[in-house]
Amino acid sequence: MNKVAQVLAALEALTLIAVGVMEAFFYRSPELYGIFLIEPGEYDAVRLWTVNVGFYNIFMGIGLIVALVFVNRGRVVAGRTIVLYTSALHVLLGITLVISEPRLWVSAIGEAGLAAAVIIAVIIGDRRARADAAPVGRA
Repeated sequence: MNKVAQVLAALEALTLIAVGVMEAFFYRSPELYGIFLIEPGEYDAVRLWTVNVGFYNIFMGIGLIVALVFVNRGRVVAGRTIVLYTSALHVLLGITLVISEPRLWVSAIGEAGLAAAVIIAVIIGDRRARADAAPVGRA
């Protein structure tokens, strides 16, 4: 995995962890209304899903960090697979978010956009690596 893909995956991991912490622990904060659209009267009703979704995001972010450790310790295929799966999942989740609640389109772009950039960086890096490894033609 190339360095650009790794940096983007690390940024995705940190973003997932940060959002997960906000979801799990700070969903009642009025400053986060624009992200979650949760009204004060709904706090108790949504606690179960916000905490669980928050921890899903935290654990997915940790999974990306583990994947990057794999990549840098020679387990490239395993790490790359985890990165691609997690990123593809978040592209699909971003699409689902904007379909289910169009007012959260900015959050959906945040969720899907960085993940899509990771996938593109991995694909471009793989193509360049294959091109660099291609045997030189015989004369």
